[in-house]
Formats: sequence, structure tokens, C-alpha cells
Amino acid sequence: MEPASAQSVGESFCETDMATTIKNLFTLIQFGGPLVGGVVALGATVALPLFRRADTKKELKSIRAQGVVWGVIVAPLGTTILQFLLTSVVAGGSSCSF
Repeated sequence: MEPASAQSVGESFCETDMATTIKNLFTLIQFGGPLVGGVVALGATVALPLFRRADTKKELKSIRAQGVVWGVIVAPLGTTILQFLLTSVVAGGSSCSF
């Protein structure tokens, strides 16, 4: 009997296209999330003085807060959680540097 394919992966998983895709996804989330969130928050802050109506200003402040929350807090936290899951759950993931 041979071991199941998930049990015999080891370091060979790190050389697959799937591992490369996962690493690229981490890079995209780590750097793209804060970048997009920062741009949205900065754009809302810059546009805030251009509007006079209170409801529009309130909406822009909400957009600014969401940009900060999702870009600065959720994206890095999400990559940390995904990194933990991949190194702990995925067979052969602990041998890669996710």
C-alpha cells in the first residue's frame, strides 16, 4: 500500500503552480489591500470639502472609514489567517514559506 497523495506531498508542493499562485495571491492581498484602501480613504478625504450637502459628507466619511478598515485592518489580518491555515492545514504547506 502507498500513502494517500495528500500525505506524500512534502516539499514538492512548494514547486507546483498552485503554491506559486498562492504566494502571488498573498502578495496581492498584502500590498494591494492597503494600497486600494488608502487610495479610497485619501480620495474621500480630498473630496470631502468639495461637497456642501450634509448627507453627501456623511457618506464620504463612511467611505473613508471603510477604506481604512478594509485596507489597513482586514487585508493584513486576512493574509495572516490564510497563512496560518495554509501552513497548518494544507499538506506540505509548512515546508513552503507562505
